[in-house]
Formats: sequence, structure tokens, C-alpha cells
Amino acid sequence: MVCAMWAGHWEVRRFGEIDSTNSYLKAQANEGAPDGLVAVADHQTAGRGRLDRHWEAPRGASLLLSVLMRPALDPADLHLCTAAVALAGAEAARRVCGVSPGLKWPNDLVIGPAKLAGVLAEADLGGGSVCWVVVGIGINVAWPGPPEVEGTCLDDQRSDGAVTDRSELFEGFLGALTPRRTALETPDGRRGLAAELRGACDTLGARVRVDLAGQSISGLATEIDQAGHLIVVTDSGPRTVSAGDVVHLRADQP
Repeated sequence: MVCAMWAGHWEVRRFGEIDSTNSYLKAQANEGAPDGLVAVADHQTAGRGRLDRHWEAPRGASLLLSVLMRPALDPADLHLCTAAVALAGAEAARRVCGVSPGLKWPNDLVIGPAKLAGVLAEADLGGGSVCWVVVGIGINVAWPGPPEVEGTCLDDQRSDGAVTDRSELFEGFLGALTPRRTALETPDGRRGLAAELRGACDTLGARVRVDLAGQSISGLATEIDQAGHLIVVTDSGPRTVSAGDVVHLRADQP
């Protein structure tokens, strides 16, 4: 493990290999580690996505990192921590690589239908307040993703044909996250993040299918509410979706 400071706020711990950057920071958080601790790894042996799905990328093929935050916000606004990390990832891809991903609700960066990155947030809500939140992101740099996911990577999307430097991408990510982390602390900042999320979310305005436990619903995704839930207008009326797998439907899909 190598430790370093970045721009004063972030303490970065670098690993050649680790089981999971999220798991590491959760353990550190429970031991009292401060806001701003970042774990970044070349390889994860037990990386996870949503619903505890296993996620393992080849060594050095992705930017794999997690961030520990202790924001002063209501648990109802926790989704904005995920949004801050996702938006920072999108900005870093745009500024460093000239690639402009959209956000797919609830936690992916996408280029068209193809997944570029996934975001996973885990939190401790002891006593009904936010004790800590750990947000991890894995950005495909030179690897399009596992066979079961229609994925893409930055090197395939760059118009200049250059090979992405993961260190430069990481620096760009922290630079983009810093003002968004500050924004989480104030009502105006949180409103700004929510507006930025809605403006960047490719799911809004799209016909979608949402796969829930035991059923699926289809309709038009019209809004993300203040709690971060997706509003889908179906044939039987609007539905509020707090969690689920979302598929953006083509015009020829029912």
C-alpha cells in the first residue's frame, strides 16, 4: 500500500491488489477514518456491483477506486453522494479522454446502450443519521466489460486513438469530485447537484423496462424525485421505483 495526499482534502491509498476498495474503506470507516480517504487499486479480487454481483476486471484494465465521505446531510439525500461520484467520473472522461458518457439510472455511466462504468454506494445510517458513506466507481479503460454486460471502454471510444493514462484519469476524477463534495454540505449545493444529475441522466425521457423482484414494468421515465427515485409512467399510471435494473428500450421493443 502506498499513501499520498492530493490537493489537501483527499488522502489516497494505492494498492496493487485488494479484495475490494469498498470493503476496505467500510472497515476503515468503522475504525474512525476521516472524510476524504480514497482507495484505488490496480486489481480487485472480490469487486462487487449492485445486488452483490461479482465484478472482476483484468489487472490494470480499469480505474477502480472508492471514496469515504462523512457528509452532513439527511439520509433522504444520500443518492446525491452517488451522483457526485458518477458526475465526477463523467467529467474526468470528458476532460481527459474527450469521451462524454451519460448517466443511466441508478448508477451507471453509458455510451449509448453500452456500459462504461458502474457506481456502488454503501452507507452506515446509525441512529437515523449518516455516519459515513463509501462510494466506489469502476471505469472501463482498456476493457469493454464481462461477456454478460454490453460494455465499452475509454480506449475504444476515444477519437484520437490514444491510450488512456489511468493516473491522469484518476487525477481528473479527484479534481472533478472536489467541488461536488463541497456542494453536498449546503442546501444550494445539493439542489445544484440534483439539477446536474437530472440534466446528465440519459434515462429521463427514455422508454424503459424496469426489472423488479418478481415483475417488470415498462413505460416512460419522466423524473427523478427528491429521494433519487425514478418515476416511470406506465399504461396504468405513474410508478415510483426505488431500486431495479433498468433497460433503455428501442423503438421496436415492447
